[in-house]
Amino acid sequence: MEFNANKAIYLQISDLLCERILSGDLKPEDRIPSVREYGADVGVNPNTVMRTYEKLTQEGIIYNKRGIGYFVSPDAREKVLEAERKEFFENDLPAILRKMELLKIDPAVLLRDQ
Repeated sequence: MEFNANKAIYLQISDLLCERILSGDLKPEDRIPSVREYGADVGVNPNTVMRTYEKLTQEGIIYNKRGIGYFVSPDAREKVLEAERKEFFENDLPAILRKMELLKIDPAVLLRDQ
């Protein structure tokens, strides 16, 4: 996996796991790889993966069954959707609208041919 130097690796791993949840690749109650397995798969230190798993656990997206491993929470998809939508409306959309304004693009053009 190639990482972007402008964003912490543990956040990029978190984004990847959230994308897999949204796409349906990871479903509720699916077991995700152990910290060591995932670290080896993506070529990062297990401590970095642990930081990702701790973040996702705090957000209620995954949970740990002691001695068994980490699993996707039953309502993970809804939590990821809510967080991603919030991020989009607070950060992405304002930047898009500013760029459209600078380029003199009428927002109505986005609704054409729909």
